[in-house]
Amino acid sequence: MTISLSLPRTIELKPRIVVIGVGGAGGNAVNNMIGSGLDGVEFVVANTDAQALALSKADRKVQLGGGITQGLGAGMRPEIGEQSAEESLDEILEHLEGAHMLFVAAGMGGGTGTGAAPVIARAARERGILTVGIVTKPFMFEGTRRMKLADQGIENLYGSVDTMITIPNQNLFRVATDQTTMTDAFAMADEVLHSGVRGVTDLMVVPGLINLDFNDVRTVMDEMGKAMMGTGEATGDRRAIEAAEAAINNPLLDDVSLKGAKGV
Repeated sequence: MTISLSLPRTIELKPRIVVIGVGGAGGNAVNNMIGSGLDGVEFVVANTDAQALALSKADRKVQLGGGITQGLGAGMRPEIGEQSAEESLDEILEHLEGAHMLFVAAGMGGGTGTGAAPVIARAARERGILTVGIVTKPFMFEGTRRMKLADQGIENLYGSVDTMITIPNQNLFRVATDQTTMTDAFAMADEVLHSGVRGVTDLMVVPGLINLDFNDVRTVMDEMGKAMMGTGEATGDRRAIEAAEAAINNPLLDDVSLKGAKGV
């Protein structure tokens, strides 16, 4: 008589978190997150610009609107970005199959991020995925036309996500110096997007003094609308108070108040 022994299979149950970078700024943000070693998330990039897509560090890439743009970009026309996302939506949704949470990272004011991000976010949210938009507004030196496009794109995306985090790039000059170059400024913007995503995901995937499960996060972020995010660090006897004050008074935040917040 032969006795066969085998170890029980362990199924690792954890939330599947996806970050999709849409457009040039979104793709740059994803590259920065990958380079910084952001753990516990999967990355997808989507762009109408084939050349920018080829330079991405992400394993999964979606060429948006190949039949519309021929891989040449959206040319600061959000309507082209929107149409391109709709054309490639089935491919995007394949990458989101089984996801519990989606971060849509984009820079507002161009063609692809501004037009495509709301389409992708809306489709994800309709499928029950907790959807968070995390986007940047242009620097003032990028011009009034880009700022107007950004404002319209933010309004469109706001209606397509559960929670919306908007970071005005102009506020980066509050922490810049005389030696800060334009390249440095855009790199700082990428780092702020990275910090915004990491601030949420680390609570769920990195062991710490206080950990949250996915449903804790959903309770706070589900259909909550606009959100603000700040980080603070401190040492010493008053470290908890000082870190909280630093987070609330973060110079990168827009000039908004926590009064009336639904969740913290």
